[in-house]
Amino acid sequence: MTNRIAIILGLLIVGAIVVDAMFFGTEHLIFLAKKMLELMEWIAFWR
Repeated sequence: MTNRIAIILGLLIVGAIVVDAMFFGTEHLIFLAKKMLELMEWIAFWR
């Protein structure tokens, strides 16, 4: 992955989070962040 692709992908993800927060609020983002942390811990265990 080149730096240009990584920057574009990062901007798309941040933009999607901002748009989602503007329209639906931030309550579910906390839930998704907790689930993402659980997933990363589970993946690290199986690594």
